[in-house]
Amino acid sequence: MANRRLLSAILSSIFFRRSTKKASRYARSGKSLLELVQRVADKTRVLGVGASYSAAKDHINIVVRMVRAYAKGEYRAISGKTLLRMVAVLVYFVSPIDFIPDVLPILGLTDDIALILWLVSSVSDDIERFRDWERTHPSSIKIG
Repeated sequence: MANRRLLSAILSSIFFRRSTKKASRYARSGKSLLELVQRVADKTRVLGVGASYSAAKDHINIVVRMVRAYAKGEYRAISGKTLLRMVAVLVYFVSPIDFIPDVLPILGLTDDIALILWLVSSVSDDIERFRDWERTHPSSIKIG
């Protein structure tokens, strides 16, 4: 229940609305998408250790791989809605000023991780199709 309230507050926050607006600009440019996924990868490297961070990193990495493959034109089986949702969450993730500012130790990533978990849950079918595609395209670049 508390997790649902937090997620609802994040999704309706001005911070996520700003991320969603930026996402549409990012989605129009492969170069911008590649720069964004690099920023996400950089931030992911400095996440803490532990089971919850490890799971979050795995989820972030699959989304990053999907967006990277899309930006490079290698994988286009993503709907516009799914792409915008993924990019909005990644923009939110790299933003230091959001619902719970990242400068707050431990707590600062709570909203980011909640949003990542929501995203992975909401686009799970798309993620599964992408994983199937990755298995049949060994030349696709993987991270993490």
